[in-house]
Amino acid sequence: MPLLERLKFLAIFSSNLDEFFRVRVATLKRVEKVGKKGKKLIGEKPGEMLAEIQRIVLAQRADFDDIYQDIRKELERHKIFIVNETRLSESQQRFVRNYFRQEVRPNLIPLMIDQMDKFPRLKDHAIYLAVHLSAKAEPHKVKYALIELPTDTLDRFIVLPQSDDRKYIIMLDDVIRFGLEAMFHIFQFDEFKAYTIKLTRDAEMDIADDFSESLVLKVTKGLKQRKSGTPVRFSMRPSDPG
Repeated sequence: MPLLERLKFLAIFSSNLDEFFRVRVATLKRVEKVGKKGKKLIGEKPGEMLAEIQRIVLAQRADFDDIYQDIRKELERHKIFIVNETRLSESQQRFVRNYFRQEVRPNLIPLMIDQMDKFPRLKDHAIYLAVHLSAKAEPHKVKYALIELPTDTLDRFIVLPQSDDRKYIIMLDDVIRFGLEAMFHIFQFDEFKAYTIKLTRDAEMDIADDFSESLVLKVTKGLKQRKSGTPVRFSMRPSDPG
């Protein structure tokens, strides 16, 4: 299969897996809360089914990572390189620094966790960076921040300027990692760790048997509920090893 098609398939797999958790796994979690009646409803113990799903998904994610690394190696043979913030040349650093300042920074609203009464509500479909800030001179001085990636306004993949016959691509996550020091310099930190996180919420629509409302109104309410459903999956990734 062509490399581009293989990449597209990975994207489709990831999207379908998210939807599987939003609907199928969310339904199993609801049934599990019923107790002993749950087995009668689906013919099996929902807890055992959820454990089996977790086992299979972890194995599939390992396959996903292996395939992605193989594709990256194939791309490099075609002189296409996916790099992170630690593998930039001086000219690429200048470009990323300017791109961050002009395009990315205006779209970021970092949330300082210790300044909030409660942890912010993570949105479904959204991707965040969970940031750990610390100082070498003061190990006890630690803060945590949360940054939502502005994927609705900026591309997730940014093509860097081409200086030879090679093409370089960096992810938006890594552009933000590159700019963490400039963003948080006011706090005088010199060590930064950022993890890409995502929360998947229960998206199974509840349409009550209220005959006083039209079907359109019921569906509209159900779609709104999808944005605030119960969490069913949390995923986290550290910085790409590049």
